[in-house]
Amino acid sequence: MNLPVHPPVILLDDLDEERLQIYLNSPQLAVDTETRGLCVRRDRLCLVQMCNAEGVVTLVKIREERETPRLKQLLEFHQVEKVFHFARYDMATLLYWLGIQVYPVYCTKIASRIGRTYTDRHGLKDLTREFFGVDMNKDQQSSDWASETLSPEQQQYAANDVTLLLAVRDKLEAILRREQRDSLARACMDFLSVRVALDLAGWEGEDIFAH
Repeated sequence: MNLPVHPPVILLDDLDEERLQIYLNSPQLAVDTETRGLCVRRDRLCLVQMCNAEGVVTLVKIREERETPRLKQLLEFHQVEKVFHFARYDMATLLYWLGIQVYPVYCTKIASRIGRTYTDRHGLKDLTREFFGVDMNKDQQSSDWASETLSPEQQQYAANDVTLLLAVRDKLEAILRREQRDSLARACMDFLSVRVALDLAGWEGEDIFAH
């Protein structure tokens, strides 16, 4: 399955007004981030990529810690649902580096874990393969996202990570509703802002609900 998309646009440090207005009028928006590593406080945010249902893809290259008013306006706008895969990490990264409190959020990893109990494979690559027969190339996942210029391979990888995400969300939501687990999944997603606050306050490796 290939969704028709416009060529990705690369912007520096923030959205432009045209893209902001396009996305503010989109009921849902797929979002992902790329960083220098997996430690939120150590490894700075390098890229924010997004795509709406019409296939409008934007890559916002973050060169240094700074204010991003348009990106903040969009990601905190309550009328647009932001769809992530493993939202916990992306939300923490956006909050720590850009001061953005993302809301509302749909996490396809949470939806997969609650809905697809017939498997232990919940990566985005697993989901796109099962639902659409698409085998995503993850070769660029560990590349240097802080480089001055993104390679064509990096650009394609970043775009691919958001292009099918909304379609994946719809497939998972159908499973959740069929199994009558959608309310439970939503409650978990609503808790994400608290989970992120705990992570950034030092409880990222601890299950506070454990005995």
